[in-house]
Amino acid sequence: MPQHTIRNARPSEFAAIGQLMVQVYSQLDGFPKQSEQPAYYSLLSNIGEFTNKPETELLVAVGADGKIEGAVVYFGDMLYYGSGGTATQERNAAGFRLLAVAPAARGKGLGKLLTLECIRKAKATNQSQLIIHSTKAMQTAWMMYERLGFERAEDLDFMQQELPVYGFRLQLA
Repeated sequence: MPQHTIRNARPSEFAAIGQLMVQVYSQLDGFPKQSEQPAYYSLLSNIGEFTNKPETELLVAVGADGKIEGAVVYFGDMLYYGSGGTATQERNAAGFRLLAVAPAARGKGLGKLLTLECIRKAKATNQSQLIIHSTKAMQTAWMMYERLGFERAEDLDFMQQELPVYGFRLQLA
């Protein structure tokens, strides 16, 4: 397996990461298409804008060849998480959203590497929990989160238009 580096994205990479996000999410079976949720896809396209929020980082998985093969947005303060439901009211918590791995890079463990970096960051700042959301269309990620110790948190569930979004919580302390 080639070595991958997890690091913060550079502003010059934001547009390409946005394209990766749109590609990945638009190909999910059972996930709303761009025509159904244009605002959501605009958020994906402009993923770098999240870095304008305090304690928010866009992390990337970079291959040995320098190519970005995955990304995730980490929130050190849930106030800026930007989801529906009650997640933004969680205290002593960090979160991550919008995890994507390029189709050609799947099966290399990059989703897990990005998730473990988010866990490391949350622990390093003494957060008591890490919050995430997933959908039925993201079953592969859902199973990975559960293997890493995340538990379903129905209190964090919400609807994104017609799409049920399911909350997960990892207790860190």
